[in-house]
Amino acid sequence: MANTITLTAAHDGFTFTALHAEPEGARKGGVIVIQEIFGLDQYVHQDVARWAARGFEVLAPSMFDRQEKGFTALHDPAGFENGVKHALANAPDNAMGDIQACVDFLKGRGPVFVVGYCYGGTMTWLAASRCEGIAAGSSYYGGQVAGMAKFALKAPVIVHLGRKDPHIPADDVKAAVQAAHPEVPVYIYEASGHGFNNDGRPDSDLADAELARQRTVDFFAAHGAS
Repeated sequence: MANTITLTAAHDGFTFTALHAEPEGARKGGVIVIQEIFGLDQYVHQDVARWAARGFEVLAPSMFDRQEKGFTALHDPAGFENGVKHALANAPDNAMGDIQACVDFLKGRGPVFVVGYCYGGTMTWLAASRCEGIAAGSSYYGGQVAGMAKFALKAPVIVHLGRKDPHIPADDVKAAVQAAHPEVPVYIYEASGHGFNNDGRPDSDLADAELARQRTVDFFAAHGAS
């Protein structure tokens, strides 16, 4: 079961909330789960539980607390509009400060990994470029990853994209990433669209989602998860 804790970003002293879950069984490391634009919704809670069940201590920061404490939204037009508004208002320095605070909370107990979805996929790529102490990251369907592809990386990253994603041209993103970082694995999931890690969503194919999760677990294991 996840509980809510508070953390403080060093760059501005802002206190934000995060879901926290202890690992089940032997601890393999820490995982920071970065939300989509819809806040810490049911799908984030499900993902936190999945990672804890795999043996990871998990943090899921509430990334838009500066805009609206405890923000969550439905996956409908109004929720999308509000989520985009908060994402645009939340400067990258704030997002990186919050992620760094999560890394600092976890790093004394083993390697720290980051996994993020949509908005979180972009933030995962950016964190791998800017934050200190990340062992590896897994970026799912980040809309700005192609534009950030040339950023130098401090941590290895794996990228997951849906072939049917109407918002993100998978082949273009893969080409941009691998032109700048040929060492980065980029996988395109043929049966899935945007948000395919969210079990039960229209664009989610369960086989694709489970394959991407296993690839992420294997990638983290290759970079220090015990």
